[in-house]
Amino acid sequence: MSQDSPTASTPPSTPRGGWSGDRPPADHPANGLAAGGTVFAGIMLSVSGVLAILQGIVAIAKDDVYLSTPGYAFRFNLTSWGWIHLILGVIAVVVGYGVLKGSAWGRVTGIALAALNIVANFMFMPYQPIWAMTLIAIDVFVIWSLANYRPSDDSGALL
Repeated sequence: MSQDSPTASTPPSTPRGGWSGDRPPADHPANGLAAGGTVFAGIMLSVSGVLAILQGIVAIAKDDVYLSTPGYAFRFNLTSWGWIHLILGVIAVVVGYGVLKGSAWGRVTGIALAALNIVANFMFMPYQPIWAMTLIAIDVFVIWSLANYRPSDDSGALL
């Protein structure tokens, strides 16, 4: 091989993507998608938190709004589900704000909260199946987005 070929000038330690270091450059398409997804994740955490708060208030105030499923293995009193959704909703609004501000604690807590929301919505599925499946899909995207985002500057703020 000659010295003029591109592979000869590339050091063996350079990753396959063509950049050195542990993250892609700021203008790399994967970083842009994850950054945009992280803004979406922060907004979705906040919006789903507000909706969970409302869902919790409805379940606490009026148990007869939701259809009861007899014989369901994870059956709780709907008032209990209301409190669960209310608490998770308040936490989601705070974490969504933290994600939008670019904090590392917001991203880590957002991943954990989205995973917890997946479990809660799976267990709540007999009461609202389409809504629960929609929120599970959103939470999967939130986890992917928050796990893949690497801030390109020191501030890390998204907005």
